[in-house]
Amino acid sequence: MNLAEIRIGYPKIPRRVSGYNLDSLLPENGFHIARALVGSESTCVTVLRAELQLLPVLSQRSLVVLGYPDIYQAAAAVQQVLQVSDPIALEGMDDALIHAERRKHINTDALPELPDGAGWLLAQFGADTAQAAAQQAHDLVGALARTPQAPTISVLDDPAREDALWQVREAGLGTAARSPGTRDAWPGWEDSAVAPDRLADYLRDLHALCERSGYGRPALYGHFGQACIHTRIPFDLDTADGTTASRRFLEQAADLVVSYGGSLSGEHGDGQGRGELLPRMFSPALIEAFAGFKAIFDPRNRMNPGKITAPRALDTDLRLGPHWHPRTHGQLQFAYPEDDGSFSRAVGRCVGVGKCRHDAGGVMCPSYMATREEEHSTRGRARLLFEMLNGHPDSPITDGWRSDAVKDSLDLCLSCKGCKGDCPVNVDMATYKAEFLAHYYAGRQWRRHRSDLSMGWLPALLHASDTLHASPLINAVTGAPGLHRAAATAAGIDPRRQIPRLAATTLRDWYRLRGPRGVGHRGPVLLWPDTFTNYLSPAVGQAAIGLLEDAGWRVLLPPPGLCCGLTWISTGQLSTAKRILRRTVNALAAHVRVGGLIVGLEPSCTTVFRSDAAELFPGDHDVVRLQRQTLTLAELLTERNPGWQPPTVGRQAVVQRHCHQHAVLGADADATLMERAGIRADVLDSGCCGLAGNFGFTAGHYDISQACAERVLFPALRTAPPDALILADGFSCRTQISQSDIATRPIHLAQALHAALTSNDP
Repeated sequence: MNLAEIRIGYPKIPRRVSGYNLDSLLPENGFHIARALVGSESTCVTVLRAELQLLPVLSQRSLVVLGYPDIYQAAAAVQQVLQVSDPIALEGMDDALIHAERRKHINTDALPELPDGAGWLLAQFGADTAQAAAQQAHDLVGALARTPQAPTISVLDDPAREDALWQVREAGLGTAARSPGTRDAWPGWEDSAVAPDRLADYLRDLHALCERSGYGRPALYGHFGQACIHTRIPFDLDTADGTTASRRFLEQAADLVVSYGGSLSGEHGDGQGRGELLPRMFSPALIEAFAGFKAIFDPRNRMNPGKITAPRALDTDLRLGPHWHPRTHGQLQFAYPEDDGSFSRAVGRCVGVGKCRHDAGGVMCPSYMATREEEHSTRGRARLLFEMLNGHPDSPITDGWRSDAVKDSLDLCLSCKGCKGDCPVNVDMATYKAEFLAHYYAGRQWRRHRSDLSMGWLPALLHASDTLHASPLINAVTGAPGLHRAAATAAGIDPRRQIPRLAATTLRDWYRLRGPRGVGHRGPVLLWPDTFTNYLSPAVGQAAIGLLEDAGWRVLLPPPGLCCGLTWISTGQLSTAKRILRRTVNALAAHVRVGGLIVGLEPSCTTVFRSDAAELFPGDHDVVRLQRQTLTLAELLTERNPGWQPPTVGRQAVVQRHCHQHAVLGADADATLMERAGIRADVLDSGCCGLAGNFGFTAGHYDISQACAERVLFPALRTAPPDALILADGFSCRTQISQSDIATRPIHLAQALHAALTSNDP
């Protein structure tokens, strides 16, 4: 074909990943085959190995955040920034994204760092020295300060603050895809690109098109320095009319970006979603050349057919679409109030970002970090659950709730709820797992693992042992090597696990003999004596009672025989869990109806009151009161105790934060309380300890449990200063640490504070 057609047929913009890069084969471009194959989407070759050209990493960074009245003015300022500086990254985002993150309560610490405005640019500079990086940032600030319409400005040179702000930008996809109070948004027009000097006008017209099409003004963000824009559009893909409207929008959007000399895709490629639109961007001669290029590499059309050349229609093979009819999921145990009561919509939250597929940082997803298998990632499990309900005749899962494939994938889910906090769209795999197990075993409880019974019914078993005064006998049996193995095997517990010893005196018995003390001028507060605190670690409860009384509270305990139902929830015995939790809610109703507060010491049990109960009993006013009036110990002592000063501990501490605290409860109050007490806290970014309630005890899970702990937790403990406190509020976390080969004695924060109060060495 005529080389002139190739020379003039491609937009000259920084970002373009649409079509085949035939212009890379031009003589003046060095006949570069590798560049020609970039973005070919496996339609021509499979890359077996590649030679990379590495660039040096600039170790020192500085970040300038620029605020503008709207996203259009931010986009218009891109050229100005590039003319006076050379940032290594120049990103943009609008107020719609920020409002959505505020509604989802994510990145709450970083959002106040943004300067005033409704559109922002993040310009990052890099250098070999901190001084040089800072100088580049200040040079930009000085240049912009002299302009007629100077932006509001924040300069950050602290790595932690910079990383926090980058998280605001990086949360864009998940936030834009699923935001409270809005319709789900979908890909389709998620990475169009134009020239930087035309970006502002393009964004105005793109927003106008969205509004004319009935999609409002979706959030805009992306790589503004190269004018590549990310967004998600709230297409209605459940109806024929909605699907037709989405097609019409994509055709008009394609014409719009082409009119600006841009590209349908600046990063992700077109795939089937936009392949049909390529003739709107390229001439018939180039489209014909694309077919010839593919034929050279793939004459039999076996490499990813239906993409780029001879593409299938963009509205066929949709994941949803007007013909999508998911299988009915029957009567659900959880209500999924944020997903319109739909389990299929809940598991459909996953948009494939893959943030769960990482090997460091955060809590999500411990089993993936240990196995590196997609099947054991949050995304992999969500996909299997979606396929389970898909209803498509070609779905790989046809046995629904009885699927062994889904059960096997969920088997290594630790129910840590890390995904509920870390996933950009708040996938809650712990809840989905419990729901699945309830249906999987419905009518066939005999198939359950023995540990589901021994660990799931642990509160009832411990209550019975206490009633029969059998604790000494149980300790003798589980403590004897030979008998321990037999007992562990019978209970479905890995014999390498030590079975925790029952306390000689429960917290309730201790409290009954002691009674409430102190003047209680702040009023009464109900301390929740969870199963683990009451029967296994009453010293934690005793310390908390001493602290609360010192802070001016009159501490009461609820009636005996109550339980939050946690162990039944985590093992999917949800009918039993709901009966037990309903009895507890009814027993606590009188207390919460008059505004009474409840203090939880065990994070997982506190989470049931703060989260799970509302999902099991949506709209129940007593459950709502229980949710609002249940506090952690640190929350009560910092937020409801004006003028009270905690005792001075004055020690360094290594802190293992419980997963449910990270994902649901939050830990700001704990950080404040430790700071006031003079605790120099090293809060580990270790993720889940690996024990996670019944998970680490269950036979077959021991190696994964240990691998989770060995990733960060155990190495950090081995190198901790000998006199450092080891703080872990979760009973599971303390058990995992104490059963390791590390000479440490983990304690609850309540114990550390109470020891300082009574001048005892913790």
